[in-house]
Amino acid sequence: MTWRRGTSVRDDAGASPQPAGLPASAGLPASAGPSASAGPSVPAGLPAAVGPGSQLPGRTSLDLSRPQVQARGGTGRRGDPWKAAFFAVMITAILAGMAWALLGSSLLVVRSVKVTGIRRVPAAEVLRAAGIRYGTPLIRIDTAEVARRVEDITQVQSARVSRDWPDAVVISVRERTAALALARDGRFALVDEFGVVVRSVAVKPARLPLLESWSDGPLRGSAEVRAAVIVLRELPARLRRRVQAVTVPAADQVTLGLRGGVTIEWGGTARPAAKAAELRILMRKHAAYYDVSDPGSAVTGSSVPGSAGMGGAGTEGAGPESAGTESAGTGGAGTRHAGTRHAGPLGRS
Repeated sequence: MTWRRGTSVRDDAGASPQPAGLPASAGLPASAGPSASAGPSVPAGLPAAVGPGSQLPGRTSLDLSRPQVQARGGTGRRGDPWKAAFFAVMITAILAGMAWALLGSSLLVVRSVKVTGIRRVPAAEVLRAAGIRYGTPLIRIDTAEVARRVEDITQVQSARVSRDWPDAVVISVRERTAALALARDGRFALVDEFGVVVRSVAVKPARLPLLESWSDGPLRGSAEVRAAVIVLRELPARLRRRVQAVTVPAADQVTLGLRGGVTIEWGGTARPAAKAAELRILMRKHAAYYDVSDPGSAVTGSSVPGSAGMGGAGTEGAGPESAGTESAGTGGAGTRHAGTRHAGPLGRS
């Protein structure tokens, strides 16, 4: 029997139909009966059967023995909408509870205010300036604003405010420290490094140097006062305890008056270590005047230049008779030391 345009003719031997143009080995199984011919016709040029491992012309092989992956867009398992709604409600409830605890409840409110770091400023004055009301929710306390109000107190240099959960506020105060004393109207104004008058007293404290020859200019924010305090702070401790007075006509012209009538021209605030080292060597001579404003060329003398009986500001150590010694005569103000080693009483020339 041969295939012709969808029809079949059984041969005399009763063999199964065979598509025309296909090899005999590609025919249908012998067990296939006439009912097998009722299926669709197989196009010419294709294998008789498509099974595992078969390959169509121009296409990759198909493995029909494996389950195929579900096509995109197919229906998959979706999340439970009730579960998502439950979590959303829980998160909203938690946030609402936190907001209520911080802003609306009486659990996290101010019940105490602590003040630390005070010695001379009364705590009542700090609390009054802070203006914190008890019962205010801690979250509503503006710590920066409270610190600014506390710093308006004259004796307070700086303040830091923090919350101490669950019910307290801590105010840490740094008080101003007086560094100089200025005589005014029969009293002494105690001034800190920023030129702020900390307080006024009738008797000058012995530990504070006297700020002399001060003009009527403003003290607060004065560069001269700041320079004087910096110089005092940089002095060796033993020397600082001997300072009785400070004169500052300009920020780079600091002069120190020590006990015993000794005067030190320190100059500006630069190179403090070099000036202190030079002064430590020169003071072995026990002179009355030292100028270390230029540590590379220090000057010593028996009296302060420009004072009565002084003939000049100093003489250059240009000869062997002046090296390492004070100038001879009543008119000599001092000897300049070039900063090199020299055998002499001072050990420095």
